[in-house]
Amino acid sequence: MNNHFISRRKLLAGTAAAGALGLSGFPARADVQWKKYAGTKLEVILAKGPRGDNLQKNIKEFTDLTGIQVESEQIPEQQQRQKAVIELASGKPSFDVVHLSYHVQKRQFEKAGWLADISGYMKDPNLTAPDLVESDFSAAGLQYAKNDKGQMLSLPWSVDYFILYYNKELFQKKGVAVPKTLDEMVTAAEKLTDAKDGTFGFVGRGLRNANMTLWTNFFLNYGGEFLDAKGGILTDGPEAIAATKLYQTLLTKVAPPGVAGFNWMESMASFTQGRSAMWIDGVGWAPPLEDPAASRIVGKVGYTVVPAGPKGQYSATYGDGLGIAAASKNKEAAYLLCQWAVSKTQGARLLQSGGGVPFRNSILNDAEVQKGVKNREWLQSVIDSAKISKLGLPVVIPVAEFRDLVGAALTSTLSGADPATELKKAHEQFRPILERSEKA
Repeated sequence: MNNHFISRRKLLAGTAAAGALGLSGFPARADVQWKKYAGTKLEVILAKGPRGDNLQKNIKEFTDLTGIQVESEQIPEQQQRQKAVIELASGKPSFDVVHLSYHVQKRQFEKAGWLADISGYMKDPNLTAPDLVESDFSAAGLQYAKNDKGQMLSLPWSVDYFILYYNKELFQKKGVAVPKTLDEMVTAAEKLTDAKDGTFGFVGRGLRNANMTLWTNFFLNYGGEFLDAKGGILTDGPEAIAATKLYQTLLTKVAPPGVAGFNWMESMASFTQGRSAMWIDGVGWAPPLEDPAASRIVGKVGYTVVPAGPKGQYSATYGDGLGIAAASKNKEAAYLLCQWAVSKTQGARLLQSGGGVPFRNSILNDAEVQKGVKNREWLQSVIDSAKISKLGLPVVIPVAEFRDLVGAALTSTLSGADPATELKKAHEQFRPILERSEKA
């Protein structure tokens, strides 16, 4: 898919109400001192993916605007998270700006005090353009970015809804309809599987820990809730067992061999090679799927919401943001970078490339920005998923342990273990960890 950016003239026309635009895509305002930190050098640690690509591709514009030099590196997600934690815990991180996964790191980073409070910066007209206001971020974005004292500790960057990607060509060949329910999805996947031919009905994350983001869609749609009224964990009840049986069926009966070791990269590879007919994952993968250099199914991909379960229809929702290390000596310069990264121009590029969904309502609701989205079906899946979004992981400090333990239970079921037994074991192991974390 070619990035189809809105023209300068259209962008000006579409946001005229906000005032004349400066180079940054923000309304021009003399007292935002973009050049104040010219000559400063910033270090940024990014998780590998479309968000990092978008930042690196356009970073020269930020340097031209501010005179600030930016060194950034993209690291595969799991390694990036580990590196960020190790360095922040040392008190001397090598980076000023960190790309954080809210659904994994929110409570951990808050409790440790690793991020700078940017609430004051947002109120400072010398630092913040007038269109960057809290109310422009979605409720989920603010829920992620603020701590329980109401302080903004990061800027929400991109929200990740899980959607269903499907191969239109394979569906047409077999005369299969796009599933509206999870039961229909299983039936469709069975019809679309031809192991002799090397094609399979479904692919998704089987790897321990990573698999939780897929499973959650089933859990929520079977009526699952993560926590009870007292903050206790609820992942061994009938809803969790039903969701796990579905997960087990899909990944053992209609998925490629070796799927127990698949993260999103391996799942995407199978899908882009035309080997798997359906894939449920985050909304930001349209660019590689529509890139002729990386995909054999360009123009054949369908995009729609995750099918409904017996107790509802939800899209498991995750998100990422940009925070400033509390130990950074260049906090205000770093804030200018974070602000630029979540600007309307950068957000429009992200959306129009299919690489992610900005948390800012003014970008999503801008008719001119929408016109620049080449794949309208993908955009519709985003809009529809936003209406049924639900946080995909419990907001608890030991979320990594939660993902590890329940994820290990799920992976065990792919070798034939009983879902109820495995979930009970994970529940018993996790409960004391959660209780200790809340008392600490």
